[in-house]
Amino acid sequence: MIGKALYPSLASSPSDPIVLLHGWGFDRASMASLVEPLRALADVWCLDLPGFGESTPVEYRADVLADCLAEHLPPRAVLIGWSLGGVLAVDYAARYPERVTALATLATNARFVVSDTWPEAMAPDVNLAFNRGFACAPAATVKRFCALAAQGGREARPLARTLQQMSCPLAEPRADCWSEALEYLASRDMRKALAELTVPRLHLFGEADALVPVSAGPAVAGLAPSAHIEVVAGAGHALHLDRPDFVAARLQTFVREAGNNSLDKHWVARSFSRAAGSYDASARLQRQVGERLLSELPPEVETALDLGSGTGLFLGPLRERSGATTLVALDLAEGMLKHARRAGRAADAWVCGDAESLPLAAESIDLVFSSLAIQWCERLERLASELHRVLRPGGRLCLATLGEGTLAELQAAWQVVDGYVHVNRFVPPERLLEALAQAGFNQIQVEQERCVLYCDSLRALSSELKGLGAHNVNTGRPRGLTGRHRLAALEQAYERYRNDQGLPVTYQVAYVTATWGGV
Repeated sequence: MIGKALYPSLASSPSDPIVLLHGWGFDRASMASLVEPLRALADVWCLDLPGFGESTPVEYRADVLADCLAEHLPPRAVLIGWSLGGVLAVDYAARYPERVTALATLATNARFVVSDTWPEAMAPDVNLAFNRGFACAPAATVKRFCALAAQGGREARPLARTLQQMSCPLAEPRADCWSEALEYLASRDMRKALAELTVPRLHLFGEADALVPVSAGPAVAGLAPSAHIEVVAGAGHALHLDRPDFVAARLQTFVREAGNNSLDKHWVARSFSRAAGSYDASARLQRQVGERLLSELPPEVETALDLGSGTGLFLGPLRERSGATTLVALDLAEGMLKHARRAGRAADAWVCGDAESLPLAAESIDLVFSSLAIQWCERLERLASELHRVLRPGGRLCLATLGEGTLAELQAAWQVVDGYVHVNRFVPPERLLEALAQAGFNQIQVEQERCVLYCDSLRALSSELKGLGAHNVNTGRPRGLTGRHRLAALEQAYERYRNDQGLPVTYQVAYVTATWGGV
């Protein structure tokens, strides 16, 4: 059993739930300073770690602890862990990456005890003395630990008293579990997990932490260059209590940014670059949608942009039907652009860039043509603002994108198998229309179409999606190989949709046109 308290979100459109995991010697009440600030964004779950507070003791082993948390946590969540809670959060994210939206740790080292290859930690003799002290005099050792956790803070003595009041009552058999937790902290080496995790991450360290040296921050940064590493000035080990307003504000910013970037753009680019050679042969839907979108083009434009040009399938028809004298091909995947050039597709400029941060001059484009590319953008306000910036007054947008309900059969089949997210999330077209209107576009029109293709088998569908590079690129996507039994279960679940034409594959396509609002 896991003790927990749930605090409902105050936000009108909440993000994934936020789970708070406390440190050694305490329970969920020690994380209370973060609850109200984070409720502004999402539901907040405060948990008692196994053996602490109201939770039942379990064996302190990484896999056991992760599986225990998995039984009690929501299907997807942002994890925020302090010290021991941070270690559990990393172990959970490593074992269940598909269930973690983002990860933040407070005063959590990659190793808590020094090794030959990790000097930025507690000396082994100090750790051993502390653990032996707890075995002999647990209450006195907990009191000492509270003093160490408060040490270095701006008001160390009052905070030490507060921490003593927050510490859990200690009684058998919990003392044995607490000892196991100390051994777990001393033995865990999270360097491999920190180096391999792909979820958005924030690691906060206290400037004057007496238990985790501040030098651990740069060392962790060396393991995980994509993570955000920050030092909280004037804070000791209990940095969320030393500097509650600062830490809460930083966590709010992190959660907002992580929620707005749940697509891993690095993997989007890498996946499509790898698929460049097989893309055209698999592009049944792409050809159909692109041809339809070409019919919406205005005639006689000077400069046209193919946004998400891929292998350049539509560069020739785009120039022919728009009459563009200058044609720009832009794609996030460098491999796609290289393939298009080798294939002889003609453009006047080749640009590798992100639609949410266009490397183009303001008011330099007359027409933006984009077929099945912007579904890989989630910061729609940023996207719309960039489109408005680069278009000239009177410029035209012609976009096709995918919406909710795309690959519905595949997603439903996976839900039968394991309930995890295996299919890319697609936002409702209404969100894009709102973003375009806010950016200053007018004459905005949308037409939605349900397009159903058919495949002979699940294997054929998987091969087609792989050929397109359309893997699941959400952060938290499942890692590793899918087992034979799970694939068999998936195939069986998908077969219930079969009809005379084969296995249906549904796509919800939205065709959007708009003009620059300056006319």
